[in-house]
Amino acid sequence: MHAAKAQLRAAILAARRRVTAQLRRAEAQALAAQLNEFVDPGQTVCAYVPAGTEPGSLALIDTLAHRHVVVLLPVAREGADGIPMPLRWGRYRPGELVEAPFGLREPAQPWLPAEAVAEAAVIVVPALAVDRQGARLGRGAGFYDRTLHLADPDAVLLAVVRDDEFVDRLPAEPHDVPMTHVLTPRSGIVALNR
Repeated sequence: MHAAKAQLRAAILAARRRVTAQLRRAEAQALAAQLNEFVDPGQTVCAYVPAGTEPGSLALIDTLAHRHVVVLLPVAREGADGIPMPLRWGRYRPGELVEAPFGLREPAQPWLPAEAVAEAAVIVVPALAVDRQGARLGRGAGFYDRTLHLADPDAVLLAVVRDDEFVDRLPAEPHDVPMTHVLTPRSGIVALNR
C-alpha cells in the first residue's frame, strides 16, 4: 500500500509541475469563487496557504477574510521524536504571514491548540487526490490525519484538487479520515459518497 501511494504521489506531483502558470491562476480564481459562494460570513473556516504547485491561492483566503469569515491556518510541527504533531492553528490576518518549516507560511504566534479545529464549519484540506468515497491522498506526513478527528462531526471536510485528481478509487488505510466534499476548478463543490 505504501509503495502504491508513493508512486501515485510522485505521478501527481510531476503532473502538477507541468501545469502552466496561466492555467494554475485560472484554476485558483475558479476555486476562490466557488468557495466564496459556499462559505457564509461569520463562519470559521480552517484553510491553508498553498505551497508550490498546490491548487488554490492566497487570494482565496483573503476573499474569505474580507467577508468577515474567521480563517484559521495550520501550524505544522514535529515533536522532539520527529513525529508530526496534530496541527495547531493561527488566526489569519492579511499581510501578516511568516515563513515556517516545510517551506510553508503561517500566522505568527499566538497559536491556538489543535482542538480549535472543532470551531470550524468548513475545513479546507490540501490533497494530491481524492476519490468518490472520500479517501484523500495527502503528502504522507500525517498532520491532517492526526488532527481531523478533533473536528466537529458536522463540519464539511473539503479536499481541494485539480479536476483530474478527483478519481474513482484511491488506496485507503484505517487511520485515514474521509473527506465529506471535494472542490475542483470545473466541478466546484461535490458531496462525496462516504
